[in-house]
Amino acid sequence: MDIEHYFIEKGQGDPLILLHGNGENSDYFVGQIDVFAQRYHVYALDTRGHGKTPRGDAPFTIRQFADDLRVFMDVHQIEKAHLLGFSDGGNIAMVFALKYPERVDRLILDGANLDAKGVKRSIQIPIEIGYWFACLFACKSEEARRHAEMLGLMVHDPNVLPEELAAIRARTLVLAGTKDMIKEEHTRLIADHIPDARLVFIEGDHFIANKRPDEFNLAVLDFLG
Repeated sequence: MDIEHYFIEKGQGDPLILLHGNGENSDYFVGQIDVFAQRYHVYALDTRGHGKTPRGDAPFTIRQFADDLRVFMDVHQIEKAHLLGFSDGGNIAMVFALKYPERVDRLILDGANLDAKGVKRSIQIPIEIGYWFACLFACKSEEARRHAEMLGLMVHDPNVLPEELAAIRARTLVLAGTKDMIKEEHTRLIADHIPDARLVFIEGDHFIANKRPDEFNLAVLDFLG
């Protein structure tokens, strides 16, 4: 692979991989790592082109990030793991569970979406405007090019059809905030199409893991059992 992931590793037990959202890094899970590490072997990754992980030369897409995760697991001899993904990290985990079902134990999707239509328009419209402006200047500015790539993930990815979710074999927890940027009906759509998925809403916005860590951690640990 053309990159080597930066990651935080802590704890012992069954592997639990944490995947952050767009434009973030593993620090997002500051309220989760120590708590989860009391029961699990936690790996919190910086996704390709995020945090301390280099961009590399491969495509900058959710599906590429899912393939990157498979390589990471191979390198670290992780045959199977629980996956917890937030926002774009949830989209990575979702795509990974569809592509590599045998590598996923339990799946936790926090604030994930199937496509751009799942995001509230008051949030998505500025993202799309910013993306097109960044694209205009991408050839003249490296910063604009990177910005366009990052926003492009929220414009073009992950494009998963609801009916595809029936192929997910892992026991799944779907989480979102009561005032999330993801439409409530979209979160319910995801949960409804994953066989026997558990659905939990936590009071708060998109960033419930960061802002409501006690409630979030309790929901996750209860699910992992």
